Amino acid sequence: MSAEGVELTFCFVDLAGFSALTEAHGDEEAVDLLGRFEDKARAALGSGGRLVKTIGDAVMMAFDAPETALQTTRLLFESCASEEGLPLPRAGLHHGSAIGRGGDYFGASVNLASRVAAQAHGGQALGTASVADVARAVRLNVVELGAFDLHNLSAPVTLFDLGVLPAAAGMAVDPVCRMHVARDGAAGRLRHQGVDYWFCSLACVRSFAEAPGRYHKGR
Repeated sequence: MSAEGVELTFCFVDLAGFSALTEAHGDEEAVDLLGRFEDKARAALGSGGRLVKTIGDAVMMAFDAPETALQTTRLLFESCASEEGLPLPRAGLHHGSAIGRGGDYFGASVNLASRVAAQAHGGQALGTASVADVARAVRLNVVELGAFDLHNLSAPVTLFDLGVLPAAAGMAVDPVCRMHVARDGAAGRLRHQGVDYWFCSLACVRSFAEAPGRYHKGR
């Protein structure tokens, strides 16, 4: 099987808090949710992009250019945010060289994109300078976050919030299962130590009430 050098934009996207959701709602619902997420990722892809593989709750995508990667990431984030009950995705993007082999890609650029994704929180897409420059050119609200020490990298890497998903008005994240819920349609609401929390189900309300210290933001 032959290998070839390529230069692409690599993007890793996963669902923030997927493990918490699985614990709260069970394997069957988690698997169903994962299928919906993968369908949304495929639907967001246009020409110049492809879904390389799925890794647990993450998808790895590769694009010919950063512009296409940013457009797909934005569409995927918006699609997930519009569907109540899905955890918000998080993403990491980097443009660079890699080795293509058997439909997959390997090398430092791929590893870097994966490491960048691990630094993001739900609803946030982070990128390196090679992607941030393009994001500014297409008028995204890019914010430099500073240098980060990433796992197994010898030098810090400057990361940028690419601004693909402005905060959704009226939405909250269930602190127990990490689902994205509408405040006005939430199954329950609790205030703990001056912080309001909204919940997708009464089961999550009970879990929080029984052990608020496990989920409280100030912990």
